[in-house]
Amino acid sequence: MYRAFGKRLLDLCIVIPALILLSPLLLIIALLIKSKMGSPALFRQERAGQYGQPFFLLKFRTMRDDRDAAGKLLPDPQRITPLGRFLRSSSLDELPGLFNVLRGEMSLIGPRPLLMKYLDRYTPEQRRRQEVKPGIAGLPALSGRSEQSWESILEQDVRYVDQISFWLDLRIIMGVLIVVITRQGVQRSADGLVPEFLGSPSPRRSAVGKRPWMAYPPRLRSKRLDAPRTRRPPLAH
Repeated sequence: MYRAFGKRLLDLCIVIPALILLSPLLLIIALLIKSKMGSPALFRQERAGQYGQPFFLLKFRTMRDDRDAAGKLLPDPQRITPLGRFLRSSSLDELPGLFNVLRGEMSLIGPRPLLMKYLDRYTPEQRRRQEVKPGIAGLPALSGRSEQSWESILEQDVRYVDQISFWLDLRIIMGVLIVVITRQGVQRSADGLVPEFLGSPSPRRSAVGKRPWMAYPPRLRSKRLDAPRTRRPPLAH
């Protein structure tokens, strides 16, 4: 019941008042970005949503579009501005994602939306993270955020999918507030040093080239996420 209806209701009950209260802050940040980096103030990038459906994630822009002599973008650490580094370390760059939640593309809590190109790099078990809507924050936020290995992050995402509940979401929301205030686990992200996910060593990598799982109709996609569902110890709420 919570997964089907309650989670969306919780999102709306929090996001609508939050957008109203935070609208002055959103405007101030947008104006600062325009004055320091020019337009646009928002960063839009295609990410993988529930069942791998693409959507455009919204964030505040934190980098310039500086390029080398060949016209290629410079590495992220060289393009992040001081303002952008502050926005990342304080997690303020994530605030436009509230509009993604309002539109139903994301949830407040869930696996972080990753790049579309990662979909065919997941193991069958890791791919199960796509069974739910992506979130602004997820279970890995409570244990190191981007300072962890990709394998650890994806394993926690799948654990969340298996154990999703109102009390777990509430626990994550409260924990994330503490993490954001104390700025735990943000250094690599703030400096643009999060490595690309290249896949986990596994003898069973999904054969996307043969029959893409995203091509399945919605009613069958969850069945296509067919990795063995291992029993996991319940999380303390």
